[in-house]
Amino acid sequence: MELTDQIPAPTPATQSGQISSQNSAAFHEVRFPASLSFGSIGGPERRTDVVALANGFEERNTPWAHSRRRYDAGVGLRSLEDIEALIAFFEARQGQMFGFRWKDWSDYKSAPASQEVRFDDQVIGAGDGVQSAFQLSKSYRSGAQTYQRPIAKPVVGSVRVGVDQDVLQEGVDFTLDPSSGLIRFTHPPELGRMVRAGFEFDVPVRFDTDRIQTSVASFQAGDVPNVPVVEVRV
Repeated sequence: MELTDQIPAPTPATQSGQISSQNSAAFHEVRFPASLSFGSIGGPERRTDVVALANGFEERNTPWAHSRRRYDAGVGLRSLEDIEALIAFFEARQGQMFGFRWKDWSDYKSAPASQEVRFDDQVIGAGDGVQSAFQLSKSYRSGAQTYQRPIAKPVVGSVRVGVDQDVLQEGVDFTLDPSSGLIRFTHPPELGRMVRAGFEFDVPVRFDTDRIQTSVASFQAGDVPNVPVVEVRV
């Protein structure tokens, strides 16, 4: 289910004429046009501090528990209408000011790329008879190692939830906060029962520039503008 590209009401200016926003309010629940992100390039990045020791060995550390994704939205532009849509979206977000949803076509659902979303795609927790709130997440496995990625921006209408092999109904057995990816059960899952979920999701991002340079002549000649987009923590 696609999200509509609605433009939120303008943010009020301060007395100095400047617009300010806190992290929690600096996000618009609107998706960058999926037709434009389809041709983009990008993916996850990590930050690793590598120190080469005198004996030839290395020490490696990272300040990041989770990866951060970067994309170039300019690569997906195919027509002058696409540039027009990009500029309108950029202006509505006020450049880097407000975050938005981004569909990463290479990684946007809990199931394998060739399969449909199912309620048992991911295990997101285990019941203890007390806990009623669970965060959506996606596991990435290779060998014996697993990385658990929190999912904060699920797509409304795509989320399926179950406990063990029992499929649950949204609005009856659980509720979903689509702005945070948090699931709340009407009754806490019993001790030892596995909480499962399947879903499509977006990446919370912002523009990584306050300037977009376009040229009709250059675009028609095959050049596309550089429009960096970076993931944000929400």
